[in-house]
Amino acid sequence: MALRLYNTLTRKKEDFVPLTDVVSCYACGPTVYNYAHIGNLRTYLFEDTLKRVLLYNQFKVKHVMNITDVGHLTSDADFGEDKLLLAALKENKTVWAIAEYYARAFQEDLRKLNILSPDLWCKATEHIKEQLELIERLEKKEFTYQAGGNVYFDTSKLDDYGKLAKLDLSAEQKHRVKKDPNKRNPHDFVLWFTKSKFKEQEMKWPSKYGEGYPGWHLECSAMSMKYLGEQFDIHCGGIDHIPIHHTNEIAQSEAATGKKPWVKYWLHGEFLVLEKDKMAKSAGNFITLSTLEEKGFSPLDYRYFCLGTHYRKPLVFSYEAMEGAKNSLSKLAAKILEIKESRGQSSDKLNNALVEGYSNRFLAEINNDLNTPLALATLWEVLKDEQIGNQEKYMLILDFDRVLGLGLKRLKKDKISQKVLDLAKAREEARKKKDWAKSDQLRDKIKELGFVVEDSKEGPRIKKIGRI
Repeated sequence: MALRLYNTLTRKKEDFVPLTDVVSCYACGPTVYNYAHIGNLRTYLFEDTLKRVLLYNQFKVKHVMNITDVGHLTSDADFGEDKLLLAALKENKTVWAIAEYYARAFQEDLRKLNILSPDLWCKATEHIKEQLELIERLEKKEFTYQAGGNVYFDTSKLDDYGKLAKLDLSAEQKHRVKKDPNKRNPHDFVLWFTKSKFKEQEMKWPSKYGEGYPGWHLECSAMSMKYLGEQFDIHCGGIDHIPIHHTNEIAQSEAATGKKPWVKYWLHGEFLVLEKDKMAKSAGNFITLSTLEEKGFSPLDYRYFCLGTHYRKPLVFSYEAMEGAKNSLSKLAAKILEIKESRGQSSDKLNNALVEGYSNRFLAEINNDLNTPLALATLWEVLKDEQIGNQEKYMLILDFDRVLGLGLKRLKKDKISQKVLDLAKAREEARKKKDWAKSDQLRDKIKELGFVVEDSKEGPRIKKIGRI
């Protein structure tokens, strides 16, 4: 059953055929100047699903993710200031301390979301040599020019510049010209900066072009080619990377190597939106994973929420929708625990044809461009099907979770102390009397003991904090 993926480059679904027996995949990682918001994390969840589906299809995978710790300006183009420098000034820390702190915070978010770690992390600041070597390759092929102290890539030398985003090159982007009068063409971009508005630029390196730092686009090309080769299978990220970042990566990489296509398959995840606006740090409308936890949601509640919408569709965020995801995941966990504890009973039924049918359907759904909403629906159907026994159900559940990543194998019944049970009973009595103040006090006491009470139509549910 062929794996089919939507390729942004061709704008169609294609059968996935890797270049070698090891799938090479590069994912644009975070710019570590602040916490990742849950919109960012939606992209990494989609990429995790992609990796899990590749592994489920028995491909070997080499997954590389970068950490951008220099060169990403406050615009995604070439104007503004370096995001890490601005954060360092604001927090009165060194850029190195900023980068280290937020990189660790990002990796902790991935762990909480049960996202598989990349096989290799690579930092931009640890690959300056490779980036300068790439500029020299471009220089020898006459794709560069120097102006105003910076080194630029000349996009006019490429006949197919902008093919990923299908840019209309005849339409002048005047705002970009005004911001940088040194550019010969509106789409040209900086490979190496030697000018900064900061008097003390901490992140700078010597080069024949002058002491400075690399452009954001250059970093990903240099690092991905170092670890995956001059042609590789998959490059992914958010849709906001298509018009500038990924477009410029393709331009400089194919110009340097002469190999087309540089990347065979381009995959992009859609935005998480708040009332029709994308979630963004620059707009100040972002929510972190810690924010969700403070409001009583687990990271896996958010993972479940994201799985319910296809990665290429915008996902509208609301706390009401999160409550729905939380309740659904809680019911799922309760049902699976019930199945797990009653496996092997004599009443279990064996129906190999049904089991195989569910397995084939699940595979077809995830292999159809990672259709996780349908895959989740199939999981629920398995749980409700009385024609197959609990042992077979549990086998399917664990198999499906290799892709869904909800940690269902780790589910176990919490041991709830009598004290917690008594407090929960007293709280329920207070609620019946509409004594909301006492109810809240009892809820807080239960929380201090490491448990949370969730109210539902079926009655209160007690579970350990952090469990689904």
